[in-house]
Amino acid sequence: MPLGPGAAIADLELGVLYSLAISSIGVYGVLLAGWSANESYAFLGGLRSTSQMISYELVLSTCVLAVLILAGTFNLTLIVEAQTPIWFIVPLAPLFILFVVSVLAETNRTPFDLPEAESELVSGFMTEHSSIVFTFFFLGEYSNIVLMSALSATLFLGGWGMPMLFINVTPISLSALVLAIKVCIGCFAFVWFRATLPRMKFDSLLNFCWTGMLPMAIALVLLVPSIIIAFDVVPYLN
Repeated sequence: MPLGPGAAIADLELGVLYSLAISSIGVYGVLLAGWSANESYAFLGGLRSTSQMISYELVLSTCVLAVLILAGTFNLTLIVEAQTPIWFIVPLAPLFILFVVSVLAETNRTPFDLPEAESELVSGFMTEHSSIVFTFFFLGEYSNIVLMSALSATLFLGGWGMPMLFINVTPISLSALVLAIKVCIGCFAFVWFRATLPRMKFDSLLNFCWTGMLPMAIALVLLVPSIIIAFDVVPYLN
C-alpha cells in the first residue's frame, strides 16, 4: 500500500490484482483447516466459509472494477492520484456500500460470521485447533481486516490525500498519518458492525449475494463506463 507520493515498498503496476490475489489465499487455509480436523463441525464450517468467501469475492471484484475504469490503471499510487479532484466514494457511493458489505463477508465478520457460528458449529473450522494454530488463525483474520481497510481507503477514500490539499505538496509523514487514520476508521467500523448487527442465516447469506448484490453490482459497473462515454467526463481514458 502506498503511504504517500513515491512512498511504497513495491509500486506494482498490477497492485490491485496482487492485493486481491493475496486476500484470496485465505480460502485455502480455512478449507484445509476444516478438512484436516476430521470433525463434522469443523468440516461444515470450512465448507461454509469457502462458499461464502468465493461468492462475495465476485461482488468485491466487480466493485473494484468500477474504480479501475475511472482511474484507468491497476497501480494503487495512480489510483490515489486520480482522486485528487474528488474521492471515488462520491460518484461510486452505491458501489462503495456493496464493497463494504462484501468486505465484511470476505473477512467473516458479523453479520456474515457463519463459518464461526458458535451457536451452531461451536467455533466452525477452528473447533479442533488451539494454541499457536489458533493464534495464527486470528492473526490472519485481523491482518485481513487491516488489509481490507487499507484497500478501501486507497480505492474509495483518496488514500493519503486530504480534501482541499494538493497531493504533490503533502509531506510524506502527514500523508502516512492521513492514511493511518482512514485505516483505523475502517477497523473501528468492523468492530462497530460486530456489536450492532445480528447474524444472518446461511441460505439467506448466499441468496442475498447471488440474487441481490451481484446483479446490482454488475448493473452499476455497466452504468459507469456508459456515463463516461456519454458525457466524456474522464477524457484521459480515451
